[in-house]
Amino acid sequence: MKIALDPYMFRALPLDDMVRTVAELGYAYIELSPREDFMPFFLHPRADDERIAALKKSLRQHGVQLSSVLPLYKWSSPDETERQAAVRYWKRMIEITADLGCPLMNSEFNGRPEHAAESEAAFWRSLEELLPLFEREGIALNLEAHPDDFCEENTPAVDLVRAINKPWVNYLYCAPHTFHLSGAAQTGADIASMMRYAGDKLRHVHIADSFNHKGSSGLRYILNPPGTPARIHQHLDIGQGEVDWDAFFTTLREMNFDGVATACVFAWEERARDSSAFMLDRITRELAA
Repeated sequence: MKIALDPYMFRALPLDDMVRTVAELGYAYIELSPREDFMPFFLHPRADDERIAALKKSLRQHGVQLSSVLPLYKWSSPDETERQAAVRYWKRMIEITADLGCPLMNSEFNGRPEHAAESEAAFWRSLEELLPLFEREGIALNLEAHPDDFCEENTPAVDLVRAINKPWVNYLYCAPHTFHLSGAAQTGADIASMMRYAGDKLRHVHIADSFNHKGSSGLRYILNPPGTPARIHQHLDIGQGEVDWDAFFTTLREMNFDGVATACVFAWEERARDSSAFMLDRITRELAA
């Protein structure tokens, strides 16, 4: 099993300083997430051959490897112009990931929940273009349901991943999304059942805490105007929210989970090093054995 850090809280550091910091914290793996100088959110990648070579050199020098690369593009947009642009960005990022020697990419379904059918149709059109490229480069793909995507809940997300019908396309369970993954009708969240439903498709977990936005009769957070469709969740240190960590880690151990576990706390940039070190210690103690 690989324990990785999403270094988003260190994104303002130059690439070499970011890699060095991750190594100093004790992580052996990085899950490369969006940063403006390499792979911005929803825009064409900025990395050229020189920057790719610089990152590879930093990884070698500091003894860190890439577990995965996580780009975010609007590949399920019902707007065809936007979708085609996202596919172009994906194609370039697949090339870059292959150049980096990384065997895995992660991403979200994207799209719009109020236009779920149109978004899913766009998603399949994008996959028709991209799956052959993933296969040619030998790069696996993990997909996660995200709040405000066209697919937001665990069961339909797992079913959609299975429908792709590729052994190298699998599921990512994101713990800070737990209370969205369980569905609007459920006040709590049965983590064990959700992860077991994914079964052998569960190859990656994102680890951070979050509060149950449905708690206190839906009054945990008061959003205005009433009825707004806005979603809310956090990426906190373990123990700062309401995710059932006993159920989470126990289930992974019982399932003999052997994929990638990424610490992905985003809430504490002012104490990023302490937060990242804490997360590594806790995840290691829970899963390394």
